[in-house]
Amino acid sequence: MRIAFDVSPLSHPLAGIGNYIRGSLAGLAAAAGDEHEIVAFAPTSPRGRRTIPAALDGIPVELRVRVLPFSHAFRMAWSRRGRPPIERFLGPIDVLHFSDWMYPPQAGGVRATTIHDLVPLRFPDLVTPRTYEMHSEKYANAARTCDVLFANSTLTAADVVELLDVPAERVLVAPPGLREGLTPDGPAIDLGRPFVLGLGTLEPRKNLARLVAAWRLLGGDIGLALVGGEGWGELPDLADPRISALGYVSDDEVARLFRGAAVFVYPSLFEGFGMPIVEAMACGVPVVASADPSMDEACGDAAVRVDPEDPAAISAGIEDAMRRRDELVPRGLAHARQFTWRRVGDTLLRGYLEAHARRS
Repeated sequence: MRIAFDVSPLSHPLAGIGNYIRGSLAGLAAAAGDEHEIVAFAPTSPRGRRTIPAALDGIPVELRVRVLPFSHAFRMAWSRRGRPPIERFLGPIDVLHFSDWMYPPQAGGVRATTIHDLVPLRFPDLVTPRTYEMHSEKYANAARTCDVLFANSTLTAADVVELLDVPAERVLVAPPGLREGLTPDGPAIDLGRPFVLGLGTLEPRKNLARLVAAWRLLGGDIGLALVGGEGWGELPDLADPRISALGYVSDDEVARLFRGAAVFVYPSLFEGFGMPIVEAMACGVPVVASADPSMDEACGDAAVRVDPEDPAAISAGIEDAMRRRDELVPRGLAHARQFTWRRVGDTLLRGYLEAHARRS
């Protein structure tokens, strides 16, 4: 098969979805071997001409990057207009796997996408109007046209069946894998005092304001480090010399922060999966996570679970995790080992082949 795989989001700094795209493509390339051809493509901005090849370095795929002015507007117009088919640019294909950013038309072959979460439909107040519009259109198109949809958790898969009215047999679960470098061995960042680590875009769903409130209840000299790019909504009060607001940092620096932290806290109100939980476990740090069921698969039995809307509960969970470090760290390491990108690649390839057989 000739598989076209949309990598447009890799034009932005790697975060959750970008890491999933890169990792799943690497896993797919490993699963496909020499039997199938993979074409990674993107209509992108001038920045993408640099960042996309860098993100895919070392992954054996053919890369087709088309640099366009106003690339976002082009992607949306192309998706909504429904023509010309993608074969006009890539030649014949057997599979198209598109991303969150667009839903390109195609003339034939298997049509596939990944659903990372249905937050815009479940909780429209937790996203911007632009996000709601863009993702809602993608969901509707995917439900109507895709032969197979991949979800990153069983909860998201159930949402796809319920909220998008997609037959369950068209939905496969492909949980994220761990990227390289996430191990307990390696350099750790020292901020001069023990610190609690939080990670996530500064937006209401990530619930970082309550993490800050919970940290203030701890007292003592423990610090707080917050990692994540700018998002939207009201920012928490960070006016304290013990708080390190680090903004977006590289993957390597995130791993060093995990290793240096006394505890990692992920109080998100809802997630499609919650991969930072597993990444922290893989680096040997005890984890406190929201008790929302959307993070059950990421946590397994290796995290302290807390009510994300109660700062006092989060604070107590942090103290509990630090006391139970010797118990939680080995559990977390064992739990994290099951998440591999090769497993994701095997699931993608199986889904394409099964969908192709159904079409034949």
